[in-house]
Amino acid sequence: MSAFPTHPDHLSADWLSSALSRPISDFTVEYLGEGAGLLAWVMRLQLVSSDDGAQSVMAKFPSPSPENRAVASSFEMYQREVDFYRNIEPHVSIRNPKCLYAEIEPTSADFVLLLEDLGHMRIGDQVAGCTAEEARAVLHSLAGMQASTWRGKNLPEMTSQNNEKQIQGMIAGFEAGWPVVSNRFGDVIPASAKGIGELMPGAVARLLETMCVDPICLSHADMRLDNIFFGEAPEGKIEVAIVDWQSVCTSAPEQDVAYFLTQSVPRDVLAREDLLADYHAELTRHGVEYDLKTCRERFRASALYLSCYAVTIAGTLDLQNERGTRLARTLLGNSLAALDEMDAFELL
Repeated sequence: MSAFPTHPDHLSADWLSSALSRPISDFTVEYLGEGAGLLAWVMRLQLVSSDDGAQSVMAKFPSPSPENRAVASSFEMYQREVDFYRNIEPHVSIRNPKCLYAEIEPTSADFVLLLEDLGHMRIGDQVAGCTAEEARAVLHSLAGMQASTWRGKNLPEMTSQNNEKQIQGMIAGFEAGWPVVSNRFGDVIPASAKGIGELMPGAVARLLETMCVDPICLSHADMRLDNIFFGEAPEGKIEVAIVDWQSVCTSAPEQDVAYFLTQSVPRDVLAREDLLADYHAELTRHGVEYDLKTCRERFRASALYLSCYAVTIAGTLDLQNERGTRLARTLLGNSLAALDEMDAFELL
């Protein structure tokens, strides 16, 4: 039995008092809405305390879905997030929720996180999409984080996205997911993608090799709107905070950028302006020397590789509810449409 709660039913006021180092006399658990969290279980704890500390915190546990937990465990995603808050978070510039408690049992992958509640901010919605202004705010935040960790600067030793477990996991996820999405979401698959089912498994290792040669930097690796909070910053600017660091690794800067732009940003927003060029300008403004042509090439390869994420999510995960199904359709449709528009399938 773990020395810490591994399920919300195991929480107690005494344990919360010890974990938070403040007197908690009572609490209630507020379960979040449909589609909140795919690979972990996230909820808000409303606290009763005699002090003037925060009245609520967020708690995070392993997914209650055996299928989703198995995916997270196979990629050590729970361990990665705990390690991020313990060892990496102090070195990055991007806003994320303050970690109040983190513990994990490596063998079972049981874990618990207590995090700052960002309820005063508005969480993004990958199904609804975002505005051009919000997209730029995300990209500028990413550019700052990447510049501060360029070529691994200020980082402890970390997992590279290009590793054998990732390669085999993406191949297996894609091979299991593609027949399902072909049958269930065939209407969003463009004609140019019809051969992807046979060709993608053989291309995964090559695409990752392209992505993970220098320059590399810190990658959140799950940069989608459902993991992004928006708030108001001084001078009318948009504040951005990033949650869910379960996939953190080192990779090309374009990995986070491509995942966000091709699977979260609406197609009409992308059509109006060159957001990749805007991102590149912000990255170089931070003092990074990086060629725009190289950035575009790696963006294209990253976007193609990341279609494996869309296929795996839409085709293999237990999405549980209507919102989860709409999420799968959105990220899959956005990804394949973007790849079609940039002729990325020819890279296969």
